[in-house]
Amino acid sequence: MSGDAAQRLLRALCAQSPCSGSELAARAGVTRAAVWKQIEALRTEGVAIEAQAGRGYRLAAPIELLDARAIAAHLSPVLRRRFGGIEVHWRIDSTNSALLRTAAGDERVLAACLAERQTHGRGRRGRGWHMPLGGGIALSLRRRFDGSMAALAGLSLAIGVAVVRALAKHELAGVGLKWPNDVVVDGRKLAGILIELTGEAHGPCVAVIGIGLNLRLGVAGQAIDQPWTDLATLAGTAMPGRNVLAADLLAEIAAATDVFALHGFAAFVDDYARLDVLAGRSLRMLGTPTLVQGIGRGVDAQGRLRLACAHGECVVDSGEVSVRTIDGTVA
Repeated sequence: MSGDAAQRLLRALCAQSPCSGSELAARAGVTRAAVWKQIEALRTEGVAIEAQAGRGYRLAAPIELLDARAIAAHLSPVLRRRFGGIEVHWRIDSTNSALLRTAAGDERVLAACLAERQTHGRGRRGRGWHMPLGGGIALSLRRRFDGSMAALAGLSLAIGVAVVRALAKHELAGVGLKWPNDVVVDGRKLAGILIELTGEAHGPCVAVIGIGLNLRLGVAGQAIDQPWTDLATLAGTAMPGRNVLAADLLAEIAAATDVFALHGFAAFVDDYARLDVLAGRSLRMLGTPTLVQGIGRGVDAQGRLRLACAHGECVVDSGEVSVRTIDGTVA
């Protein structure tokens, strides 16, 4: 399926509902047979499209396509200048990968990249990130830091606080943070954070901060191997527009990185504690050389998970650790 033709077809469906096959063919510049093939291809990408006899095709749920100008319009003039342009791709391997590839030759302190579809979207521990076309926000922000990579300890937790702040602007309540990089509601994952570092170990260095936020997963959620939720479920008809929400995420993450550059994770410890869903829970760690289990006691000043274990306090700092309750359910 041609990317340009698919975009034209989907934009036509977004703008008019229902829309006949002949109208779609004219707008996309293809035959009606090609329209049918593209409709099927969009469906395989996770877009729910209904066919109504005598009326044509319509989206089962509205989709607001990402638009760089619309996102920029919701940012402050100062922040727009700092980004110097926002990349929005129809299809890309990974927004994180895109910003990592250009890190060496781009001297901007801040850069942003979004995509409608990622062919190799990544989550923590090498997992794929499943998101239907138009059903979420795949966003990455690149930030340059003068300090060392070690000084970025706790950054993923600070970014989690920033994501919750962005969601709070839209009156979404009950959102919490699960160490080390999940945004959750009632034990179900709403968003994930993936941070990748490049540069010099002792500084300067670059952090590429990836955010995957579930907006409307639909049947695509069947491929996810853990409890999940999305904004359509939580917010219903009050769900915010994708471009406004993308701008809010970029603004809050950029602000958080500014504070972090000056004060580190210490500036976020109290806010994280209020959002920590593991505090006071019976936990066990998977992926450690020996079994570690205990009661969650929050995080320390470096963002390491604290556990009250049988023989005293244990501290876990590995980003490769999975957290489960002792009965085996997701914490």
